[in-house]
Amino acid sequence: CTPVYCKGMWDDLNCWPPASLGETVPQPCPNHEFFHSQGTVHRNCTASGWTDLLIPHEDACTYTFNETLHFIGESLDSYWYFTYVKTMYTIGYALSLVALTVAIAIFLFSRKLHCTRNYIHIQMFVSFILRAIFIFIRDSLLFTNEELYLCDYYPVACKVVLMFSNYAILANYSWLLVEAHFLFTLVSRSFFSLRKHFTWYIILSWGLPGVVIIFWGSAKYLYEDEGCWETRTHAWIWWILRVPVLLTISMNVVFFVGILRILVSKLRTSDAQRNEFTQYKKLIKSTFFLVALFGLHYILFVFLPVEVNSWVFKIWTFAELALSSTQGFVVAMLYCFINGEVQHELKRRWRRWMLSRDLASRPRRHHSFVSHSGCPHTHVSLLPYTPGSPATIEPARDTVNM
Repeated sequence: CTPVYCKGMWDDLNCWPPASLGETVPQPCPNHEFFHSQGTVHRNCTASGWTDLLIPHEDACTYTFNETLHFIGESLDSYWYFTYVKTMYTIGYALSLVALTVAIAIFLFSRKLHCTRNYIHIQMFVSFILRAIFIFIRDSLLFTNEELYLCDYYPVACKVVLMFSNYAILANYSWLLVEAHFLFTLVSRSFFSLRKHFTWYIILSWGLPGVVIIFWGSAKYLYEDEGCWETRTHAWIWWILRVPVLLTISMNVVFFVGILRILVSKLRTSDAQRNEFTQYKKLIKSTFFLVALFGLHYILFVFLPVEVNSWVFKIWTFAELALSSTQGFVVAMLYCFINGEVQHELKRRWRRWMLSRDLASRPRRHHSFVSHSGCPHTHVSLLPYTPGSPATIEPARDTVNM
């Protein structure tokens, strides 16, 4: 094995792979939509590092210096575009991560919000948190060293992180399906085991995406082990991920059609049965909105052709990443922050905290102790002594239980 002396390098036009001392490395001339060349450029690996091009681009590739500058300028434009896009979706995922973390804390630290419905919400929040975390890890692997990204030198860790990122996306849709099924079960059955259902929800919604992602990773490794596994040379491999998501979207639609039929039939019944389903109205609206949003988003962007105009691709990519990065924030808003039950509990705790703070700040004017005379309903209040004023016995006050 020949030792590497010159490290890989990106010179704004070509990627130069690692080379040993004294080796001459050829690279094809960069192709562009305005000009094409079959020429080759060369560099030598010397004790001082890489040499300049043995023959300049203008001569080796048979295009002018101005064309070279134009190509470099367009490359820089693309670089800045993707830099802006990365900044945009990083802010979106960070906002989602903070909102989801706060929402989970609210559900966990308030005992009155502990119920199966909110436990399902928490599982969904966790799937979106994992998605954001894996995106941040992937970017830290790719963009800390631009030459790795520009020259397609992707580490194995990048492929593993992409697998987990796709696993989190599958889990997002699995838990959205759980939300729809749970609502359907609530409105269609009078009695059912919440604990038993929740156990199966966890097993299936975290387990099945893992099975799918193992098949997808095996197919990528065997048939398309390129880059960071984001390429689409073999379209059938990506359908391993697409089919389960499209199935969950279709099943969500089926559940909501069933829910709407049940609600319409209940509206014709007595007021008691009608009021029974009023409590689920907001939850049904929120889940239906998410199913519509996620389903429409996925169906629109999953069928993007591989070969499209560069401007169409840029607009499409910007819109897709903007929606994807803020999905977690939308979920946290609908299921937590604008949830009437959560708002009521937060307001109650806020009033209780303000009352305790107000009572603690008031100066004590007198001290009291309960009388041991055997009468539990009276206590003696000792006031500051004033000549001629007797001790006062007053009835006990009820303690306010906040």
